[in-house]
Amino acid sequence: MKTVEQRFWDKVGPHGDPSKCWIWMAATIKAHKVKYGVFYVVGRQVMAHRFAYEMHHHVTIPKGMTIDHVKARGCTNTLCVNPYHLEVVTCRVNILRGSGFAAIKAKQTHCIHGHPLTEGNIYVYPSSPGSRKCRICSIERSRERKKGVQKG
Repeated sequence: MKTVEQRFWDKVGPHGDPSKCWIWMAATIKAHKVKYGVFYVVGRQVMAHRFAYEMHHHVTIPKGMTIDHVKARGCTNTLCVNPYHLEVVTCRVNILRGSGFAAIKAKQTHCIHGHPLTEGNIYVYPSSPGSRKCRICSIERSRERKKGVQKG
């Protein structure tokens, strides 16, 4: 009878080279519009990349933390179970390392009119954490609205 570890590695494509992705070849689920490998341990479904990380590092991933497929290590494949490509991070860090809307906005250094988005030139709204508005543009819009009111 095979061990859990043997069953797991039987479901992974060529593996051994830590610089290459080790692709999960078995069951998958779709989460956040991408596929992730799933594995069953004692009748319980676990994410394959999380299982690989925990098995390799002999740790339990802390509650509330997520596993990032680290782009800087050459990995952008969510089916990769290479523990050398994986890192425990907060959800926020994982999102900001990605290429989605939040990551793009967070990396933005200037507003659409070219004003720098520096600490002294942004409004941060408590009702929308992480959302930044250009202070210069807001002042200019306000002035334009006041001019329109005075003409009428």
